[in-house]
Parts: sequence; structure tokens; C-alpha cells
Amino acid sequence: MELPSQYNAKEVEDKIYQLWEKSGFFAPEAHQPRAGNPNKNKTFTIIMPPPNANGSLHIGHALFVTLEDIMIRYQRMRGKKTLWLPGADHAGFETQVVFDKKLEKEGRNRFQIPPDQLYKEILEFTLTNKKVMEHQLKKLGASCDWSREKFTLDENIIKVVYDTFEKLKKDGLVYKGKRIVNWCTKHQTSLSDVEIKYEERIDPLYFIKYGPITVATGRPETLFGDVAAAVNPKDKRYKDLIGKEVPLPLTDKKIPVIADDLVDIKFGTGVVKVTPSHDPVDFEIGKKHNLEGIQSVDFRGKLSEVAGVYAGLNIEEGRKKVVEDLEKLGLIEKIDKDYKHMVASCYKCNRIIEPMILDNQWFIKMTSKTKSGKLSLRDSAVKAVKDKKIVFVPKRMEKVFLHWMKNLRDWNISRQITWGIPIPGDESGQVFDTWFSSGQWPFAALKANSEKDFKNFYPTDVMETGWDILFFWVARMIMLGIYATGKVPFKYVYLHGLVRDKERQKMSKSKGNVIDPLGVVDLYGADALRMALTVGNTPGSDPIVSEEKIKGYRNFATKIWNASRFVLMNLDGYKAGSKIQLTAKDKKTLKDFQKQAKEITKEMEGFKFYLASEKIYHYFWHTFCDKIIEKQKPRLYGQNKKEKSASQRLLITLLFESLKLLHPFMPFITEEIYQQLPLKNKKECIMIEEWTTT
Repeated sequence: MELPSQYNAKEVEDKIYQLWEKSGFFAPEAHQPRAGNPNKNKTFTIIMPPPNANGSLHIGHALFVTLEDIMIRYQRMRGKKTLWLPGADHAGFETQVVFDKKLEKEGRNRFQIPPDQLYKEILEFTLTNKKVMEHQLKKLGASCDWSREKFTLDENIIKVVYDTFEKLKKDGLVYKGKRIVNWCTKHQTSLSDVEIKYEERIDPLYFIKYGPITVATGRPETLFGDVAAAVNPKDKRYKDLIGKEVPLPLTDKKIPVIADDLVDIKFGTGVVKVTPSHDPVDFEIGKKHNLEGIQSVDFRGKLSEVAGVYAGLNIEEGRKKVVEDLEKLGLIEKIDKDYKHMVASCYKCNRIIEPMILDNQWFIKMTSKTKSGKLSLRDSAVKAVKDKKIVFVPKRMEKVFLHWMKNLRDWNISRQITWGIPIPGDESGQVFDTWFSSGQWPFAALKANSEKDFKNFYPTDVMETGWDILFFWVARMIMLGIYATGKVPFKYVYLHGLVRDKERQKMSKSKGNVIDPLGVVDLYGADALRMALTVGNTPGSDPIVSEEKIKGYRNFATKIWNASRFVLMNLDGYKAGSKIQLTAKDKKTLKDFQKQAKEITKEMEGFKFYLASEKIYHYFWHTFCDKIIEKQKPRLYGQNKKEKSASQRLLITLLFESLKLLHPFMPFITEEIYQQLPLKNKKECIMIEEWTTT
């Protein structure tokens, strides 16, 4: 019995994956653990965060696949009925952005393509990418149940999404109205609050004379949309001006001076311009005082016709020209060039967001009770976390989650794009924010397969995803899951970090430091990549991955192969299952291994995969290979048959048990070696062997 002299990952991995798929053991029904297994009737479920079907998998995808596959393979070996349900996300706005770039390269513009044709083109593009992505997931070793795979645009998924929407409407949690939204002038759509990036900037603050008062503003170009000047009612300086009118610069209009508590006495002069169409605070002030908004900036980010001679100028040009003309008229009192403030921009194109009033916008009430008096979406989620029905890994993320939930506002779920799930009853052709549909993913994916699946596997056990979408997605899933089903969608939230290079820089194409996961799989094997992504990767922290690190674990795979080859080459005369008397030293060696296995199991149960992988790595290389095998060579090569048999039994036992501990991390090489092991009562695959007993 002999392994080839070298391990060829490229040849082995596709063959092994085909073996797994053919076995059917990815499905929870297929694996029947031994009768005495305490976990025999328990389930363990992960619903895969569906990758966006708009391109190839990147290193971040490889990270989530690795971590989730480790969990699934471990729990499968523990004897549970494991379900890892795979899927793909149509990804609404994000896919539209990717497709826009494709159209730009082709010299085309989506605004010139009929909506039906555009939808069809994006669908073909997405489905093509989806197939590529599924192949890539398999290359990484994902042991998910492909028979249950779902796409977020499947008809039965859309039905679940519509059912939830109708329930929200009946409970009085959905409303439609004319509201101020975050508008991206490049992508021509509204965005939710969590899709906005904020950064501190230093810009000029202009002090402009409105007759007897001076207004402080950072946006002089929007003054054509001013409907009032506002002061705080407690500000004694302007007490006599409240209710009077002042001239609006560069126009022949006059606007009233109003009093409102939202005005900060300490900001600027204590007087602010009220532009309801282009500022969220001003919008609220306008509502309170029955002041109708005037749109001075259009949806393209240009000054509108109300700006008169300035109409058609973009915001930057308009600001410059307006300030020049105000200075000529002596209406600029001063300019503070060190004005620090937070600026909102689109998380995809970085263009500054233009607050804009839109008609027919759909919103979900996040902090209001239902008609029947049940807790709000926010409060039900907060309660579940505080009651420990949902546990965050790492624990510190719970505090971050609860802090963010305090400041939750109503959620704008309508998008002015073609690609997505149409909002039922919306005549203007808007689609749902993709986070609304993906926020229902855990229960929608199970229900879409069958009510039986939903009953058997919901709530799921773990939601594993990146910390960067804690608010985009995880919070939405918790709120909508509890609302729609009455149960939490998952018991644990495991948040991984963002992969960084060895200089701790974020990976990006512009920096040229991106690692192509499928490229390194071809070079070094999937197992090496998986180990590089796991060892040293603590939950919630950004892992450092380099080609050198991956290469190092390729060397470890070679070590596993060579050690296994040595053991198998020295089994002449060995019979699996025969009675062999081990020495006291052999028994102590096995006992020491069991102690290691117990520690590794404890780390696995505590989601400390970074420690478990490191411990089995050190045990196999530095204890099994460097010490135990070396010490056994005289016995193997000696003439004493009893000693030789005992040595063979010791080595094959330790090899087999070590391979089981390694399997969740390095599934391909462990399976290939397992297939060659001479074992009594051998299973079809190592992935359904029972985890090392402790």
C-alpha cells in the first residue's frame, strides 16, 4: 500500500469533490451516525451568505467559505444532521453598478436601454456569473447541499418577500409618502442610511447677509430653495425678528424668519437658512412649520430652473459663481475656511450624496409598535440580543450592535433602478432595496425549499459573515426574521474581519495587492489557502494573508503527505482489526494525543478555529512527525514482530485520528489519504467518520 511520491493537489481536488458529490453526504438526510451517538437527532444549519452573482469570488469569499465549511464538517463528524444551504444574491444596486461599468466599456448607457431589455441583459449576466461562482465554491471545498441551492430572484423566494411586505402593511409598519432621501446623482437612485459613508471634511463656511441678519451656511448654491431663515426661540438676539420677512439674496423674494428648537444657537451666527428639499433637518423644520420645499438642485446634481441664470451649473460650479456674485454685491460678511463637518457620500462611487425630496417612497417603521401593540422591529431585535437568544462572536460586537440600534431611523426600501424585485402596487416601477429581500434570507431560503425544511432547520445555528455588514445585513435579518417567524433567525453571529496583506493594508486592485483565491488554489492547493485563512484569524479582527503564508501551508500539506506515505509504506504484515498488544509507552502516547484532541475539540466548540487549527498543525508536525515517527523507526525496522505490530497499530491509529482533526481545515488531502488507510469498519468518506472521541 503506497501513496505517490508527491501530493498533486490539482489532480486530487477535483476527483475528491466528485467523490463527495456522488456520495450524497452533503445532504442532511444522507448521513446516519451510529445508534449511540448523542447528536444523532440534532441538526446544525448554516444558510450561506449569498455571494453577489456579479463577478468572480474574491479572497473575502474564500474566507467565509473556509470558516463555514470548517463548522459544517466538524458538526457533521460530531454526528449531527448538517445543512449548509448555498445561494446567490441578485444584489440589486450593487449588480447595477457592476453592469453600468460593463456598459460604459461597451460605449452604452443604461438610461438609453428599454427597461425590459436592460433587465433581461442583467439577468443573463447574473446567471452566467452564478454558474462560474458555484464552480469556484466547489474548488474551495464547500460541502454544501447543492440540491437545496436558492437564488434571491427565484419565484418562491419572491413570494416569501411579498408575504412579509403584505404582513408589514397590515401591521401598519409600511408607509408611502413624499420624504427626503439620500440621492446618488451618479447612479440615479435613493440609498438607505447604511449605504452612506461619512467622512470629516474641512470646507468653507459662508456668512451671507439676508438683509438685517447674517446666515451661516456651507451650501450657498441652494439658497434658491430657501423657504425661511430660522433661529432658536431661546436666542434673545433675534427675538424681535421672529415673524418678520427678510430678503433672499440674488432673488426678488422675501422669506420669513421662524423660530425652531432644532437650530443650534452656537452654530455660526445662530441663524440658518431653511432648505427643506436639500437637508434632512430642514425637511423636519419645514414639516413642522408647513413650509413647502423648493427643489433648487435637480436629480442630475445640477442647479434647477429656480436658480435662474445659474440653472444647469453643477453644484461645484454653481457654488463658485453664486459666491462670486454675492461678494460683488457685498453680501458676504466673511468666509470661515476651517469649517469641519461630516459629509455623506455614496458607498460605491464616493460621490457626495444630495438629499432630495421624492414622491412615492416606501418606508418601513423601525421604531413603532405594530397595530396590535407588539414590539417594534428594533425593540424585538434588541430584546433577543439582550436575552442571549442571539450571541455575537466576538462578544464585543454585541455592544456595537446595540449602540447602532439606538439611532435607527425609518428605512427607505424603494430604489429607482430596473434590477431587483418589483414593489407590488408601485406604479412608478420601483424595486425593493436588495437588503429588504436579503434581510429575509434565512427563513425565505428554507421556506422556498419546503415547509418541512423550515420546520426542521429554523432557527439556524450560525450566521457567519463580515463585520462590515453587521448593520447592512445582520441587523436586518434579526429584525425581519423575528417579525416574520416569531423566532430568531440564528443562534450565533460569527463576524470575520476584512482580509489584509502582510503590510496590514486593505486589499484593492489599485494597490496591486489582491490575492486571487482561485489562482493560489491552482498554485498551492485549496487546503493550503484554507489553513492560511484560518490560523491566526481571530473573530472580528482583520486577518493578514500573504502568498508566503499560503506557500507555508502548502509545505505543511507536503509534510502530511510524506508522513502518511511513510506510515503506509511500513505496514507490511499489518492486519486491520487484529488483536495487538500495545506497550505502556504506546498507551501513554495515545493518552497524550487524546489530551490534545480534547483541547482542540474545546476550541472548536468555542468557535476558536484559529487556535484549533494551530494546535493540530503543531501536534502533527512537531509531535507526530518529528518525535513519534522518529522514535518508532527502530521498532518498525527491527526483528521483533510484536514490537513492529504494536508500532504499526500506534502509527496508523494516530495518523487516522489526526486526519480526522485536520479534516475540517484541510478536507481534500485528508480525504485522499483516508481512502488508502487499512481500517476496520471503514466509512465511504472521512467526512462522515465520527470526530475523535475525547
